[in-house]
Amino acid sequence: MSDSPNDAHNDLLQRALAGDESALAALFDGYRDRLRRMIRLRLDRRLSGRVDSSDVLQEAYLDVRKRIGEYARDPAIMPFHLWLRLIAGQRLTDVHRYHLGAQIRDAGQEVSLHRGPFPQASSISLAAQLLGKLTSASKAAIRAEHKLIVQEALNGMDPIDREVLTLRHFAELSSSETAAVLGLQKAAASNRYVRALKRLKDVLSTMPGFFDT
Repeated sequence: MSDSPNDAHNDLLQRALAGDESALAALFDGYRDRLRRMIRLRLDRRLSGRVDSSDVLQEAYLDVRKRIGEYARDPAIMPFHLWLRLIAGQRLTDVHRYHLGAQIRDAGQEVSLHRGPFPQASSISLAAQLLGKLTSASKAAIRAEHKLIVQEALNGMDPIDREVLTLRHFAELSSSETAAVLGLQKAAASNRYVRALKRLKDVLSTMPGFFDT
């Protein structure tokens, strides 16, 4: 009988924590697509054409190799995939600071987490993702109008509520994981998600044809 995926993951993790670089590389590869989506969603649009998500991801892996010892000293502090996400987010923050300097201090560029600043997903990126998943409208003018309405709704949200929505809906984190990432109580994270989702659905429900299939 073959090992379960969870057993295989735990075996790789234990080997990686013991210093096995091939195991660490295999673990990272397992989360590569998920991390790439996170980077693309949060990469500042002003860097489009200048910074490639694959380069950020490679730099993040080098950071992981250098810092795996930190995680090995206290792996109970957070699940490994959340630690990878944290390291990748910190690398993306460094990329933003290198290319944009003081411009990243503009409102809405970062959200404060309990472990430091993290690039915030822009309303433009979130709206594009939502339109891609939730609407079948084909005309460019209609899609553009919908996009502006969704952006306005997202911009009107509390930054933490919007971040909770991003983590739950796009990063596919659980309520507990979202709470851990943001330093919130689980109940508070759940309440914020319900509130943000209701506000977004109320806006989307007013848009003719948005939910047509």
